[in-house]
Amino acid sequence: MRKIDFKSLPHHIAIVMDGNGRWAQRQGVGRIFGHIKGVKTVKHVVRACREMGIKFLTLYAFSMENWDRPDREVQALMKLLEKYLHSEEREMLDNNIRLLSIGNLEFLKDPIKKALLESTRKTSQNTGMTLILALSYGGRDEITEAAKKMATDAMEGRIPPQEITKEVFARYLYTANIPDPDLIIRTSGEYRLSNFLLWQSAYAELYFTEVLWPDFTREELMKAIADYQQRQRRFGLTSEQITKDFD
Repeated sequence: MRKIDFKSLPHHIAIVMDGNGRWAQRQGVGRIFGHIKGVKTVKHVVRACREMGIKFLTLYAFSMENWDRPDREVQALMKLLEKYLHSEEREMLDNNIRLLSIGNLEFLKDPIKKALLESTRKTSQNTGMTLILALSYGGRDEITEAAKKMATDAMEGRIPPQEITKEVFARYLYTANIPDPDLIIRTSGEYRLSNFLLWQSAYAELYFTEVLWPDFTREELMKAIADYQQRQRRFGLTSEQITKDFD
């Protein structure tokens, strides 16, 4: 805590929550028990971010590739998601948390989709932290769908091709009106983004930890933020330019 500058927190933290299965294996239990423990970690991390004053938190909850996992595991994950949405709705309402989701929600079954949309609607006026769940999400799929929509608008004359910029393109992404992440955390010792926020992560600071997601505590979150605050974000400029602008 003493290493954290609370006046210089990342505005948006995104997390690749990895390691539930390996955690379960090390405990000698089934993978589903790892996911159950992982949900508990989600609750703790959301609460910690809200209490610290983080404005946006994105959690990579279920990727497009995860649909290819064994049916039993997929069904268990969907049940855990539905249970989480029902159990945490009151928490979000009481603590001024707005819920959003990104991804291809058409793959979700109706009860889950209904719970997600209902929680999103009920929390839409909250102005504290925004919690974004990446569900049925893939970065390449997002970019492809955005390109299709923009191409259609260009063909139908709604946007002249010469006016297409990276800012215009960003408005076609799932994350339109959501700031890009400042800090992306990945747990479990893997050193890749795994198709997560590929466009949005262009200038994000990346933090990798060996800690498995079920063991990721408030203290581990603090370590990531402390590490982030030791870095100089240059956005393509030189250190001298940054220092001069700061002075």
